[in-house]
Amino acid sequence: MKIRPVILCGGAGTRLWPNAKKHQAKQFINFGNWTLLGKTLERVKASIFDAPIISTNEKYLKQVKQHLKKHKIKKFKILLEPSKRNTAPAILSTAFIKDIPNKQPLIFLAADHLIEKVGLFNKAIKKNQNKLTQNNIFIFGIKPTMPSSEFGYFLTKNNKVSKFIEKPKEAKAIQIISKKGYWNSGMFFLRKDSIINNFKKYNPNIYRNCKDAVIKAQYKKNVYYLNKQAFNKASAKSFDYAILEKSKEVNAIKLSIPWSDLGSWKEICKMYGRNKRQYFKKKNVFHKPWGKYVNLFNGEKFLIKELYVKPKGILSLQKHHHRAEHWVVTHGKPKITLNKKHFTMKPDETIFIPLGSIHRIENPHKKPVKIIEAQVGSILKETDIVRYEDIYGRVE
Repeated sequence: MKIRPVILCGGAGTRLWPNAKKHQAKQFINFGNWTLLGKTLERVKASIFDAPIISTNEKYLKQVKQHLKKHKIKKFKILLEPSKRNTAPAILSTAFIKDIPNKQPLIFLAADHLIEKVGLFNKAIKKNQNKLTQNNIFIFGIKPTMPSSEFGYFLTKNNKVSKFIEKPKEAKAIQIISKKGYWNSGMFFLRKDSIINNFKKYNPNIYRNCKDAVIKAQYKKNVYYLNKQAFNKASAKSFDYAILEKSKEVNAIKLSIPWSDLGSWKEICKMYGRNKRQYFKKKNVFHKPWGKYVNLFNGEKFLIKELYVKPKGILSLQKHHHRAEHWVVTHGKPKITLNKKHFTMKPDETIFIPLGSIHRIENPHKKPVKIIEAQVGSILKETDIVRYEDIYGRVE
């Protein structure tokens, strides 16, 4: 039996646009003729998968349909949530779809994850398919590349999950990694009957109300409009909290592949840094007295640049009225001024420059400095620079 992929596509993207009144949901952001949802839809075209189910909410229906059309996916089902109730009700509701057989293997994928080495990922899925039972759950762990407080972790004993740790502080993350902890990717693999059995046992409230919401759903043109009254009665809980932390049969599929949820500008900068060759255009290189910069990608309300600061090069002491900046150092050891603070940064370190703060980059060394910069705001032009000091005489 083929595996039925369920794509969870309800995220709002607030982490990337914390102060914006209008923000783009991360899965739909154009990162350069591709989106994260588009990449996910391409992944589920592999021969091991059946037609996808997309779980989303009403405000995203149009964008989801546009993506399905663009990626030439003709067979699909869409499940529309009338309100945000977190991942547990979203996951259970899809399992109640009538034409899914009881022993159907289901894989739950986030719409906003970037997975590289897809062949290894699919191989791991196939390898574990025969181990699925009416009660067990497999979750995908990613081998950490660094201690991060942005992800949840889990620890295992003989490939069974022994403990979950929610987004720890960096010092704690270092300890977890030393105990061979893995990032919890938020992707799950289990049979339909296992989902139903686990919810019956550990969360009867969500079980009862989601079943009701699907039974009373309206179905038109491949879209299930879940019943609002019933769905809103389901507890708003994550699948991790509602089921995984209670079940004794959670197994780990450990992966060592490049993976990111692009959940921060730091991650986005690193992604552009890794792939800068495909974004580089000679016409987008601009020379300055302190070195040069190249515009890698101009997105909607964001701009990604690579800055090259030559030895002894110093940018002006400046601020911006309309944009904040995120920097990731990739080469060299720049000296940074941020308001009244002065410090040196090293490769792989990151810093946030809030809107209106006074800042400067200096390169006092003999080797060049390279920084990937994400500018985020309403005006992303050189005109939005207020200079206070400049060794090249550019203060007006």
